[in-house]
Amino acid sequence: MTTILIVAEHHDGKLNASTAKCVTAAKALNPAAIDIVVLAADPAGVAAEAAQIDGVSKVLTVANAANANAIAQVLAPQVAKVAAGYSHVFGPSTTFGKDLMPCVAALLGVSQVSDVMAVEGTHTFKRPIYAGNAIVTVEAAVDRVVVATVRTASWAEAARGGSAAVEAVSVDTALPTHTRYVGLAAGKSDRPDLQSAGRVVSGGRGVGSAENFRIVYDLADKLGAAVGASRAAVDAGYVPNELQVGQTGKIIAPELYVAVGISGAIQHLTGIKDAGTIVAINKDADAPIFEIADIGLVGDLFKILPELQDAL
Repeated sequence: MTTILIVAEHHDGKLNASTAKCVTAAKALNPAAIDIVVLAADPAGVAAEAAQIDGVSKVLTVANAANANAIAQVLAPQVAKVAAGYSHVFGPSTTFGKDLMPCVAALLGVSQVSDVMAVEGTHTFKRPIYAGNAIVTVEAAVDRVVVATVRTASWAEAARGGSAAVEAVSVDTALPTHTRYVGLAAGKSDRPDLQSAGRVVSGGRGVGSAENFRIVYDLADKLGAAVGASRAAVDAGYVPNELQVGQTGKIIAPELYVAVGISGAIQHLTGIKDAGTIVAINKDADAPIFEIADIGLVGDLFKILPELQDAL
């Protein structure tokens, strides 16, 4: 019998949209039950949100002061304990899931299935390899628990309207003391979150400098969009690395993606393949980005972007 446990991703008392996307992926297996586990110091608010996701059978809460911050080495032993009796354990293929789920898989003694983008059967999945240039079919052992991360860009959020029961569970396991929370260094921004935004404007090496990147921020503000960047722009120091989009950055699927001064290296393209509409602005008409763009503007970005803003 297929029963799936999903590890909820949350921050500041709010459930991340990646959890609802994991539920959609779980539904593709036609399981007998889909449960969500929320680990937090005070999980009540997040659990109430999770209970509203359509298709969820039950929400399990693990309240522990040690869970106040998402530390993989602290959460993983608890998830492994709760996972007893489940056939599958899913987590999102976000920074949170990429950190946590390999630890869970190691504790359960199985190999992780990463970046699930399609379900072929209860133990057969498709995932991208070679920067998304090829899709491989992966078969997990049928006699072992399946631990997997879900490629959130490939799945829509499950609808709301559910009313799952919320149940507190007690987890008796030793937590590590050698790994502890020290602090979080994060840039403050009023813009939408890059991984969940419906619109994203990204800048590349062609923007020229950190000072020139202001033109990208201005267009993003005009569109109500999040800001991203290519690896070249991050490596050049134009913007911090949390804005990087691509194979070694964030994999996103906004409705609108505007690439400004980005040539379109394959590592960047793999991060935006699932975007709804891709707009490319580049002075090089032969830039690879134009091969996948729905709309292309060839010209000087410092002339085009102000004109675009005026038109908007």
